[in-house]
Amino acid sequence: MAGAAAIAEAPARVVSLNLCTDQMALLLGAPGQVVGVTELAHDPRSSAMTEAAAGVPSHNASAEAVVLMRPDLVLAGTWTTRATVEMLERLGIPVVEFAPANSLDEARAALLRMGALLGREAQAARIVADFDARLAALADKTGPRPRAALYFPLNGTAGRQTLAGDILAAAGIDNIAEARGLPYGGRLAMEELILDDPDLILVGQPYNGHARATEALQHPALRATGALRRIENGAAWVCETPALLDAVAEMVALRRDWERGR
Repeated sequence: MAGAAAIAEAPARVVSLNLCTDQMALLLGAPGQVVGVTELAHDPRSSAMTEAAAGVPSHNASAEAVVLMRPDLVLAGTWTTRATVEMLERLGIPVVEFAPANSLDEARAALLRMGALLGREAQAARIVADFDARLAALADKTGPRPRAALYFPLNGTAGRQTLAGDILAAAGIDNIAEARGLPYGGRLAMEELILDDPDLILVGQPYNGHARATEALQHPALRATGALRRIENGAAWVCETPALLDAVAEMVALRRDWERGR
């Protein structure tokens, strides 16, 4: 975007408006370079970088709050609150947007892009090299491949052309959303899910308290399949950090457990 062209040197005061740009900036930024992150960056249910976020002020994502932090670069997601982004642009504050990653390759590219924006290219290159080495070490896809479904609140699922779907593929697990023609995901009725008879039904941790959105994930019919498995570290699945490989490792371990129990 046009604001990016105005960044002639490494920014000294970076504010992030998006959970994933929070985490990438915290991972790659120099000490003191990141001066503002979202409130979600401090929530371990959402962020894999809460330790790095400790001591970094959070904001409410309003333009007023961001301006008071005196940023010389603002990082946003393409789905970040548009009113805030547009107001910051009108005020002449450089804003750079990141689209959500839909694969591990796109996550790598986002890390390299973030490193370039922050003047931390060497650090980004090292992190990506380590990422590649660990991913190669995890990519043991020998043996049978279980058929799995990612099952989200409100009967959602994710296909191969999503970050979660690519994590499954990297772990040697087939995704039933592909066979159903849902490469990016969509809705999957519980009846359809059970009739597909997947080997694994992968669900996240439930919300605190009662939530109708997650009622289906605790349905007795799902438990009766014997395929229901809970993802332990949901924050690792979300954003472009090396924590994605923790998610791959969790799925590799799950695949091996399934193979031993067949």
